[in-house]
Amino acid sequence: MTTRALLYGLALLVGLALFTRARSQRTRQLFLLAISYALYLTWGPWFLLVLLASTLLNFLLGRQMQRKPSAAVLWAGLVFNLLLLAVFKYLPSAAVSLPFASLQKFSHIALPLGISFWTFQAMSYLLDLYRSEELDPSFIEFALYMAFFTVTISGPICRMPDMLPQFRSEAPPSRDDKARGLSRIATGLLMMQIAQLLGKGLLSGQGINAGFDQMHNWSGPDVWCLALGYGLQVFFDFAGYSHMAIGAAQMLGFTVPENFARPFASTTPSVFWTRWHMSLSFWIRDYVFLPLAMINRQGWWKKFCLLVAMVLFGIWHNATILFALFGVYHGALLILHRQAQQVERRFDWQPSSRVWSILSWMLTMALVNLGWIFFRAGSLAQAGDMLSALLSPAGYAHPLLHRSLYLLVAVFGAGYGATLIALDSLDRYAERLQITPNAGSSVAAIALRDRWVWLAPIWTSACVLVLTLVPHQSRAANVFMYRFF
Repeated sequence: MTTRALLYGLALLVGLALFTRARSQRTRQLFLLAISYALYLTWGPWFLLVLLASTLLNFLLGRQMQRKPSAAVLWAGLVFNLLLLAVFKYLPSAAVSLPFASLQKFSHIALPLGISFWTFQAMSYLLDLYRSEELDPSFIEFALYMAFFTVTISGPICRMPDMLPQFRSEAPPSRDDKARGLSRIATGLLMMQIAQLLGKGLLSGQGINAGFDQMHNWSGPDVWCLALGYGLQVFFDFAGYSHMAIGAAQMLGFTVPENFARPFASTTPSVFWTRWHMSLSFWIRDYVFLPLAMINRQGWWKKFCLLVAMVLFGIWHNATILFALFGVYHGALLILHRQAQQVERRFDWQPSSRVWSILSWMLTMALVNLGWIFFRAGSLAQAGDMLSALLSPAGYAHPLLHRSLYLLVAVFGAGYGATLIALDSLDRYAERLQITPNAGSSVAAIALRDRWVWLAPIWTSACVLVLTLVPHQSRAANVFMYRFF
């Protein structure tokens, strides 16, 4: 992972050097495509062949759709992409779990990196063309859309209407783009280190990973700690990666979709799913839920479509009973929230906004974090045991997890919340003082406008502290979690 990280960093630096000088859009496109393919090739020649085959066939189907939008061509494209996902992502696990000898030969098929992400990008392109979107990418532009190196590994999931104008732009990245992009990369690095620390623990073998994989008896407090801790771990890991991907694209002058928007500040399940893995959530909303919901205007049908959409969200990660249950669980939460809203409107109930917001946030976070048990548990039996532990009052008096893990989860949970509050306060203060890029050179103006001046030392200190706390023997074992999805 270290060697590849260096290669990606080198590619970004070379890209910056070229983009500062190049004015031809074709030169920029060809360079970005070449470097994207070169980096993807480091993961395996076979992976690149699969990506190339998918790119060529989807481009040809798109050309046919440009000439005449056709449901037959659209379905051919959707079936091809879904079969591609099924063969590489779902067939190997099915071959291991199902008792059919004929399937065993498929159990060792390697998963091409990022296939879940760029396959969804290909499908959205075909669906947009069918909806008569004015899209006319060249083959080079479409290939770059499928392989753009900053987002190929694990998103965010991009869409052609957003990316095509940017691919054709000849404007070099601005100084502000480079500064903001670098800041996001630095933030992402720190967040991913925090995720590693949560996973490994302050003491080796006493982190979230061990709590799920090595324990067999849990108390109620243990389950709550692991559920919240894993929620924070996957957030810091995936949001940290997303910051790096978005920041790298921004340094090159590109704007790609955001993936997270303070999800742990959500006060309802509906708000949570507009803030968590947003590029996938909005993809499923726009291309699955809304088209299905338009078939029938009845309320029960919309609720059923909501459940289908969330199950799809779950099995997008993997086609297992636990991920399906994860989708069912969150679909049920969303349906219950809608039912509660209907009751409020029917009885014209308007509770105190501040008190209700706090209570609603507490309940939402408790329910959302319980759902991570389905996402992370190693088996259905383990998930059942953990949920059962929550209902055993006697177990609450005898927690088994090491105290250091409780401390770690509490510190990072509270620290993240305090960071959000501090940033909001700075933004409000800057707005009140009307701080602009040309606001002057007073101490307040510099501190609020050029935050990197004082944030950089804080970030460096935090980064060094986290690295120091990670158990030495565990540092080499850090793997980006969403890489496997």
